[in-house]
Amino acid sequence: MDKLIIEVRANEYANRNRNRNVPWLPREIAGDAAECHEAGASIIHFHGRSAAGAPDNRFETCRDTILAIRESTPILVHPTLGYVTVTASFEERFANVRRLAEQDATRPDIVPMDMGSVNVDLYDSQRAALRTPGAVYVNPTDMLIELAQGIRQGGMKPSLVAWNVSFVRQIQAFSSMSLLDDPLFISLVLTEKILIAGHPGTAQGLDAYLMFLPQDGSVQWSVTHIGGRFDTLLDKIILAGGHVQIGLGDYPYAEDGCPTNAQLVERVAARAKALGREAASPDDARRMLRLPPP
Repeated sequence: MDKLIIEVRANEYANRNRNRNVPWLPREIAGDAAECHEAGASIIHFHGRSAAGAPDNRFETCRDTILAIRESTPILVHPTLGYVTVTASFEERFANVRRLAEQDATRPDIVPMDMGSVNVDLYDSQRAALRTPGAVYVNPTDMLIELAQGIRQGGMKPSLVAWNVSFVRQIQAFSSMSLLDDPLFISLVLTEKILIAGHPGTAQGLDAYLMFLPQDGSVQWSVTHIGGRFDTLLDKIILAGGHVQIGLGDYPYAEDGCPTNAQLVERVAARAKALGREAASPDDARRMLRLPPP
């Protein structure tokens, strides 16, 4: 079985009211990345944030974060395209990555592609009411075609994000259209608590994805669990040959004493080792995903 790729989802749009260890600024993210690499992570995914924690999608912020990371660690770099804070044209969404890809020092290794549009309303189950009715993460197919082409031309690898099975079918269609290169790196999104856009964070929710993945060895799949813990799913993912995306950006783990991202990675790596899988190094992950050399 392949080694386990552990990807850190460092911050997303998480605040610090439940865990003070969420990194926001470039140097904080870089320090976090170095610690996570030492703990067993091979990829870091981050969002630009201001000193007050607000989304910061400026080119300079992303550039400075990547440069700071690469000064301190060989971990693979996976920046955001902006999620719901950037919802306009392909040109606007891809502008930062296009500029970053012009220089070896700042070129991302991996770029996200959410393979369809999805309602991302926040739902309050106690009140049986939507907090944000009308919130949509818009990813039209024509934009995704341009994005696939731009990522390939820039010498980067897409992380193909699936929020439900229809996204997996879209990935398969793009693959058959020769828009994607093997192995496909697919991120399967599970969601809990107030976000109900993805599959439930249960064994059944994961199995519903796995039933539709290609079985010919052309896929490396990983699991993101937004709003929930990995405890009951970790062994299943590891033993099935999947990979893990974990971090304070998705869940604060406050009940565990407010761990750091590196401590979360350390737990996953230790459990994988106990089950017979070693954590992948950045070089291992590069080979497994057939990324171009640094």
